[in-house]
Amino acid sequence: MGPFKRVVVTGLGAVTPLGLDLASTWEALLAGRSGVDRITLFDPEGFETQIAGEVKGFDPLKRLDRKEARRMDRFVQLVVCASLEAIESARLRIDASNAEDIGVIIGSGIGGLITLSEQYRVLTEKGPSRVSPFLIPMMIADMGAGQVSIATGAKGTNYCTTSACASAAHAIGESFEAIRRGDVKAVITGGAEACITPIGIAGFNSARALSTFNAEPQRASRPFDRDRDGFVMGEGGASLILEELEFAQERGARILAEMVGYGSTGDAFHITAPSEGGEGGVRAMRMALRKAGLEPNEVDYINAHGTGTPMNDKYETMAIKTLFGDHARKLAINSTKSMIGHLIGAAAAVEAVVTVLAIHSGVLHPTINLDNPDPDCDLDYVPNVARRAEVRVGLSNSLGFGGHNTALVFRRYE
Repeated sequence: MGPFKRVVVTGLGAVTPLGLDLASTWEALLAGRSGVDRITLFDPEGFETQIAGEVKGFDPLKRLDRKEARRMDRFVQLVVCASLEAIESARLRIDASNAEDIGVIIGSGIGGLITLSEQYRVLTEKGPSRVSPFLIPMMIADMGAGQVSIATGAKGTNYCTTSACASAAHAIGESFEAIRRGDVKAVITGGAEACITPIGIAGFNSARALSTFNAEPQRASRPFDRDRDGFVMGEGGASLILEELEFAQERGARILAEMVGYGSTGDAFHITAPSEGGEGGVRAMRMALRKAGLEPNEVDYINAHGTGTPMNDKYETMAIKTLFGDHARKLAINSTKSMIGHLIGAAAAVEAVVTVLAIHSGVLHPTINLDNPDPDCDLDYVPNVARRAEVRVGLSNSLGFGGHNTALVFRRYE
């Protein structure tokens, strides 16, 4: 086996609670706007949590055929639309000459919960013969990857990664590895989630994970703030086009950043709580930097997992201090979840997109609602106002229920 291939990012797409495309999402992030509001996808009266980050005004028919769209759960529609935007942004033509060299790896933590909920109601009210023949192919988590492949014609490696809130980070990391070792020349990768449903919100409420700050929805997602009380559920889809450097150069692609590292570890500790001091996160970040051939003091920026739960933010801060030592105080850190909520299996995809944009544009979005800093969270989280910053190396953290830790490293392309 020859030397590892270099991997670059050439395209981005996103459908989020802040916008139906990447440009509107990025503009809102830099402005510090919140996409969180009272739930409209169902009547939340009687629920402990009545707020979420919904994708407002989403019409899949702007990009998809009506018949195709009807056979996709909302989470699939979101990521197919984001992926088509990413392909356009990369100016990537997929045809018979390259289809087998282009893969699709899309993460989803939960899959088609909306479809499952609807069809369970059909089962109980109308009987088994009335359940849709599309229930299974709409519900299973791998259909994001399957339908993106069908929509684009990409015939290379094709699968889904499922690791709760780290799902999309694993998808992006495994895409990086597949290109690095020469299995494919490009991958459409990212994540999708749409589980703002009665059972979804009730389940996370029972797990004591969600914020109940219903009175002021826009202020509910408060990463690193002393008054944080849980995360806010969000939904959306985001995609990146990763390519082998030579493949990108041959077709004259615009290169936004280089992906240089991926680390993945397990806590072996608890189903929902992070391990003491965030030690699993420390190991994931260390592994990603080792693969990248970088020292901790070469990192300029971290897009934190930053959920706004009491334990996550404290332990993630501890993990950063453990690995980076004195350099931790020089890092700019932010939480995209402060504005869009926690997109579960899509979170890491949006955050990887944001990390690439920070490197490419030299601007960091703020962590909003950071009004009363927690003494345990005493680093520079870019509070409340966007700032210009030279970002040569950016790291994105994702940590999932079940003890899954991932870190992705991107660098300015030289």
